[in-house]
Amino acid sequence: MKNTFTNLVLFAVLTVAFSSLTACSTASTEKKGAVIEVAPNASNVAVVSNGAGAAVDIKDSNFPPVPSGLYQAQIKDLEGNLYKLEDKKGKVVLVNLWAIWCGPCIAEMPHLREMQEKYRDKNFEVLGLNTGDDNGDTESVENIKAFVEDKKLNYPIGYADEKFFSEMLRVTRMGGIPQSILINRDGKMTGIFKGGGQRVINEMKQSVEKLMNE
Repeated sequence: MKNTFTNLVLFAVLTVAFSSLTACSTASTEKKGAVIEVAPNASNVAVVSNGAGAAVDIKDSNFPPVPSGLYQAQIKDLEGNLYKLEDKKGKVVLVNLWAIWCGPCIAEMPHLREMQEKYRDKNFEVLGLNTGDDNGDTESVENIKAFVEDKKLNYPIGYADEKFFSEMLRVTRMGGIPQSILINRDGKMTGIFKGGGQRVINEMKQSVEKLMNE
């Protein structure tokens, strides 16, 4: 009985530890609200990955468009310029939500850098959107710029404000980070990637490669 109890405690501890390594959720994400609905046809997305190897091949004509609320939500870059995902139509865009304090986010950044470098001449762009500090407040431009320089990030960085994050949650149904969506040149979602870890990273890279080679 004692051994059983010890094993259960150990399992619980390992489960919590594993979860903390694959996704982050603190006041920064909780502050932005719970998921209240799902984007129409989100189940048609080509790859929905949470590290479980779930991948579904479907025809391009069935890919759901990015919901208008997300596609037209304003994004602010580090220089204060505003734009929308809609402005990126014609490019393949990997939208990645991250934070400085999020270990799994940092772990996937070398792979994001690699993809940006590999496909930059093929109209591909990683878009890294910061979700705020661990208190749920906006991270300062100075802190982000120092972080970007330290990590040698080679892709555009901006902010995922409360509205953008809320619209993203409608699509991904995940309140943590990292999370990413892959958008093709026609403004349709071809992949949703939830949490971190090597399996999710591999699925993300395979999905990008497949899309870029079409």
